[in-house]
Amino acid sequence: MTANPDIFLSYNREDQATAKRYADAFAAEGLNVWWDTALRSGEAYDEVTEAALRGAKAVVVLWSPRSVVSRWVRAEATIADRCKTLVPVMIEACERPIMFELTQTAELSHWAGDAADKAWQGFLADVRGFVGREVVAAPIIDAPEPAPAKPGTRGGAPSLAVLPFTNRSGLPEDEVFAYGMVEDLIDALSHGVNVRVISSSSTARFRSGALPDVEALGRELGVRYLLEGNVRRSGGDLRVTVQLVEAAGGEILWTQKFDRPLADLAALQEELIEELAGNLGTQCLRAEMEQALKKPGDHTAWECVMRAQAVLRQFTGESLRRAIAEAGKAVAIAPEYGLAHSMLADSLANAYTYLSPDDPAELARIRHHIARALACDAENATVLAQVADALIYSGQLAEGLRRAKQAIAISPGYGRPHLVAGAACIMLGKPEAALAHFADFQRIEPHSPYQQYALTWQANAHVHLNDWAAADEDYERCLALNPDAIYAFCQHAIVVRHLGRNEEARQLMVEARRREPGATLALWELRLGRWYVGNRALGEVLAHLRALWAETEGA
Repeated sequence: MTANPDIFLSYNREDQATAKRYADAFAAEGLNVWWDTALRSGEAYDEVTEAALRGAKAVVVLWSPRSVVSRWVRAEATIADRCKTLVPVMIEACERPIMFELTQTAELSHWAGDAADKAWQGFLADVRGFVGREVVAAPIIDAPEPAPAKPGTRGGAPSLAVLPFTNRSGLPEDEVFAYGMVEDLIDALSHGVNVRVISSSSTARFRSGALPDVEALGRELGVRYLLEGNVRRSGGDLRVTVQLVEAAGGEILWTQKFDRPLADLAALQEELIEELAGNLGTQCLRAEMEQALKKPGDHTAWECVMRAQAVLRQFTGESLRRAIAEAGKAVAIAPEYGLAHSMLADSLANAYTYLSPDDPAELARIRHHIARALACDAENATVLAQVADALIYSGQLAEGLRRAKQAIAISPGYGRPHLVAGAACIMLGKPEAALAHFADFQRIEPHSPYQQYALTWQANAHVHLNDWAAADEDYERCLALNPDAIYAFCQHAIVVRHLGRNEEARQLMVEARRREPGATLALWELRLGRWYVGNRALGEVLAHLRALWAETEGA
């Protein structure tokens, strides 16, 4: 089958007999037709289909009651419309999708294959008009990006930011659906669609009911398109409303409502992504998208994981305990849910390194959930990033680095694995490699709240390299991003003392102890011993800590 056919035939599988009648009739007229029954064994369905769709001179869409509800037919029609190759025909009475109501559509619901039929002859003439004109290769819809493409991203891909969705239910407990919808959409877009999408952590601060200055926002985030939406749950039903906005000028390009029972959440998300991909002028990789959107049988487990993920980012003792509780509920509800196990392992490992004394039983518990996560879902980049983090904090540094790199290979546009890989490199005594990973993380997710954690790890690497002044700058930037970063005050005090600013160091240590009155010197020695594993300056760090602790006793 040629990659640049005269005609691409788009239809629902249940209309295959009618599609064959059209394909045979076009072929009898000397026109080359692409339709998927002729796809050769072994060919990659999504890649070959998209190449034929974009290369065709005319895309003939067969509208019927079945095709109008087909996500794939609608997506193909959307791409054809943008490429100006759409030639639709009504093969059975139906209500066309609203965005195609104004497109001239031939009425051939009566046609049984008669080559002399006047309506057929008129339609054939329209198709020949498309085939005979000079055709410019159909481009991806995007123009040059406001920011250069990142290494590992797919060239020419549209760039998109998914803004935080609004909870329209009016119930605080339903906030998880708004948060979780954004997380899932970004994950699926990163894996299964040819689009450069930035992380939710980079857009979290734009949580509001109305868009800000979209043109300025597009420039700041380095994207051409913005997706905003809202979620409303009513009993067992879910409604999601979205709109796609072009940042330059704020034009609304597409808006749609999706209604499904909550039990069909994954199907709703698939439909949304497929229509979004069509409106961005690209297509989905079905298998990868379905893998990213995979849900447990009981959606309560998914809700628990989303809550755990949201609170873990706060990184306080209380938030760690809440994350463990929510992830533990998810595991109990859905024992085969890989993301639940990886979230629990990650939460337990972070709590262990930050709060707990050495405990072989707790390490065994963390490693159990790491193994279960990998057994359930070893190809999911989010699972792998969480597993990598848990491995590092449970002492399995080389394996943690390997899993982080595996996540990077699966999803190059996902920043967190670089942060985890950088932490592993420091602990393995490779500070230069760590700094390279942190630079990648900062380039991929420049506005992420996780930047504060990246800066503390970066400071660790600079201390290892005996560049204490650079570490001082890292902590200054960290505390500028989050003045409540309680874990940063003590470490900043140590660096400042090393640089000879003793009074400033004492003030920082007093503030560290005031903010966390339950933390003892022994606990801080334990924390720093774990965080500075492999760091040649660990002895100096602990000496400064002990001196400052003595100087601020009772202050």
